[in-house]
Amino acid sequence: MTETPDWVKITREIDAPIELVWEMWTDPEQFKKWYGPKGMTVPTAQMDVVVGGTRKICMEMRSPDRTMTMWFTGVYKEVGKPTRLVYTESLCDADGVLIAPQAMGMPEGHPDITEVIVELAEAGDKTVMTMTHVGVPEGTAGGGGWSQAFDKLAELLAGA
Repeated sequence: MTETPDWVKITREIDAPIELVWEMWTDPEQFKKWYGPKGMTVPTAQMDVVVGGTRKICMEMRSPDRTMTMWFTGVYKEVGKPTRLVYTESLCDADGVLIAPQAMGMPEGHPDITEVIVELAEAGDKTVMTMTHVGVPEGTAGGGGWSQAFDKLAELLAGA
């Protein structure tokens, strides 16, 4: 029996130069344009992109009945412009206070802190982007959310 990895790893070739793809990950205004699954927006993206700097992101989905928000916070562990970005990610409230994943409906055993590793490589005038989210098992909603976000990113950059 093969065990499912406890990470999501996605590689995409993006039709944009590496500097622009880096900016999409590190500039709050650019990040807000593509992050999150389809149907979700990012009204808040606070990023201090230096080693030890913090980030706080809000994803929001509006429906006629209600508005659902999910907040995430983390710390930048590596900032290797323009090829490598590593940060932690945890669920939090609007004030940045950590929330247990189970309180947001995540399965038992979901880690309180996960790690996102973004690796960028030049491929001619395109960029190969590999994102690994350690702590989010392959085949879960998290992986699907990342795929949808990367579809939005590719679409956005195709028109750039």
